[in-house]
Amino acid sequence: MCWMCDARAALSGRRGFLRAATAAAGASALAPVWGQVQVGQPSALRSLVPAAQLESAASQQYAQLLAQARAKGALAPDGHPQLRRLRTIAQRLVPHALPWNERARQWRWEVNLIGSKQINAFCMPGGKIAFFTGILDQLQLNDDEAAMVMGHEMAHALREHARSRIAKTQATGLGLSLGAQLLGLGDLGRLAADLGTQLLSLKFSREDETEADLVGLELAARGAYDPRASVALWQKMAQVAGGNGLEFLSTHPSGPSRIRDLEANIPKVEELYEQARRAG
Repeated sequence: MCWMCDARAALSGRRGFLRAATAAAGASALAPVWGQVQVGQPSALRSLVPAAQLESAASQQYAQLLAQARAKGALAPDGHPQLRRLRTIAQRLVPHALPWNERARQWRWEVNLIGSKQINAFCMPGGKIAFFTGILDQLQLNDDEAAMVMGHEMAHALREHARSRIAKTQATGLGLSLGAQLLGLGDLGRLAADLGTQLLSLKFSREDETEADLVGLELAARGAYDPRASVALWQKMAQVAGGNGLEFLSTHPSGPSRIRDLEANIPKVEELYEQARRAG
């Protein structure tokens, strides 16, 4: 109950973030397209898990996570400088999300910062973004590098990778039982809760990771963040790969091939970046 009161008190700041992102979206719709990364079609299996149901489960899980962080005094207030920095980045990236997923039009984007030494960040289905202070502080991320992390995580949500992975896992493990629930013959509320608990522990495929890298690269470039920072980011990740608490690397493995893929695609988005930078 207490966290609900706190959430209402902070709502004005979040509404300001949403208004700014919406206004920028209208302006970006008129921008000419200079180039675009190439990714495959989304998995057809994702249709086994209703998008609205998964987004609702994600919203509940996200609220629970924020409540737990708030109870521990680990949830950054709206005025926190690092949180303000992240929300500024999101305001510049969110307007470019719609071409990648029509559902993003109705998402209520949120960005929050949690005090933790974990090197981690995520974006849940429906646009629920969280960063841990560890990824900002231990990697000493500048704005361009932080934008690459955020763009990557947003891309996972926009490409509905969680929806696809859950569909594949559940369809294999539960068979007709899951099918019955998805068709409205079972307890959908319980299924939503079960789905929500999986969202923070999902491990995406290499194909998912490549898609998220490339889509995130373009999102960040369109938001006027230097695409070359993507290589610097993963070089930093590789340097700390032998350390402790690298939750991000357990679900986002680093490696030379990842950096090579990014380097090959940077030229495709450089003009997008230059155009966005000139536009201010």
